Amino acid sequence: MISSAIRSLAVLACLAATPVLAQSAAPATPPAKAPPSAMMKAAPAAPAADAKAPLLDLNSATAEELSKLKGIGDVRSAAIVKGRPYKGKDELVQKKIIPEGVYAGIKDQIIAKQK
Repeated sequence: MISSAIRSLAVLACLAATPVLAQSAAPATPPAKAPPSAMMKAAPAAPAADAKAPLLDLNSATAEELSKLKGIGDVRSAAIVKGRPYKGKDELVQKKIIPEGVYAGIKDQIIAKQK
């Protein structure tokens, strides 16, 4: 009985002597704080021209305007003009005028206005 009590005390003593790293209350070194002006300059703002660029209407844009879109050249812009009118901009893919990948690149730049 005494030997089991001594073993228990020895185990408890070993556990008490083991450092517990996961329960550390404070980090070893405090994080450095950047001045407020540095925080404002950290992330450059997107160009205002991209955010306010008008959408290009598929039903009224010229072939030249359409050909300036990424992935749209003279042949595709002519096909877009020929396929008018469009009820929605996704008809470019449905009517197989442009592939899905090209549409994904320009869908935020175009619109199909109704008259």
